[in-house]
Amino acid sequence: MVDTSQARVPFPAGIRRFVKEEQWTFAKTYAKTWPHEYIVRDRVDRELFVQLVRHIREHGYQGHFYRKPITYFDEAGMTYWTMGAPIDETTIINRCPKEDTYAERLKNGTLPEQCGGGPSTPTADSTGNAEGSVIEPGPVL
Repeated sequence: MVDTSQARVPFPAGIRRFVKEEQWTFAKTYAKTWPHEYIVRDRVDRELFVQLVRHIREHGYQGHFYRKPITYFDEAGMTYWTMGAPIDETTIINRCPKEDTYAERLKNGTLPEQCGGGPSTPTADSTGNAEGSVIEPGPVL
């Protein structure tokens, strides 16, 4: 289990405004399995996008999405993450309500089932975009 009780640094005012005012896109591909929203670097203020990525990585906590290690950051009931590519290659920032995260759903026994009976796992392509890719998970770390 991930310990998120350690002291954390909240979003600075500029990033807080950015995440509140930005138009987030609902990830329709995962509406039934992993509902979340995302923003795309090329469609938003690039400087604020990079500031948000840095904040997530510098002040977030380590967790997993099935076998994939992910750095998460929680703020105002939402959990934010990227797919871990270097900052200059990161094109997507994701977010979802805390209760929809892998850790919470694992704890609550509410992981989604794939048509074949096992959970499905979105993965990122080389641009960090998780839309459309699915792999079968292995044991949870």
